[in-house]
Amino acid sequence: MPSVRSPAHWPWPLPAALAWVLALLLFKLLVGQGAGLALAAASALGVACSLWGESWWRRLLIGAGFPLSLAVSLANAGATTLPAWAWLLPLGLLLLVYPINAWRDAPVFPTPADALRELHQHVALQSGALVLDAGCGAGDGLKALHGAYPQARLHGLEYSWPLRFLSAMRCPWARVRHGNIWLADWSAYDMVYLFQRPESMTRAILKGAELRDGACLVSLEFAATQLVPSAQYRAPDGKMVWVYRAPFVEL
Repeated sequence: MPSVRSPAHWPWPLPAALAWVLALLLFKLLVGQGAGLALAAASALGVACSLWGESWWRRLLIGAGFPLSLAVSLANAGATTLPAWAWLLPLGLLLLVYPINAWRDAPVFPTPADALRELHQHVALQSGALVLDAGCGAGDGLKALHGAYPQARLHGLEYSWPLRFLSAMRCPWARVRHGNIWLADWSAYDMVYLFQRPESMTRAILKGAELRDGACLVSLEFAATQLVPSAQYRAPDGKMVWVYRAPFVEL
């Protein structure tokens, strides 16, 4: 029986359309219990579905699409069933999941399940090694790291409170904390894993100077172009995995 692909892998804009339809159905189901409650629940569902987006603007469209379309439809119909403050709920939910000061990093870049499957072949870690997923999001990177290094002690650091709790629930074997990855101390870790953006890699290199000799900085898809990688390979989905061992070697 063929496996069902996650909406995150569907052609765009199908993930957005599915999220909007689901949010609309939930709104109609709950509106009899109160318009404010229905809007809050439907908006929360939209924000949760925004994890299907591959970029920040797609996530924004998925998460904000339903409340915006509802606002337009109610305005055109002259309806005033919702109090003015209710429209702050979707914005508040989006800002809670995607804090503004984290937008210059990658708000949520889920790590594909098999992206790190071969990592142990390129970087050997002793049992009990300390590994950090810097910006762990909803826990996909932690799950991939756990598959590669089941005996490692995994830590996750995430700035968004809802994503931090979601990650902790999905990865009970990891220690997941709320915090800013650029302010945390990386010196204790044997490996730090990142799935950020190209613009973040310069900061990652500077931050990686905290790593002790022999520790590794691992980046999915985006290379630290100023450094010579100690290893690299292409994951099954086509993304590159880059490994930089401290002390870093500059080009």
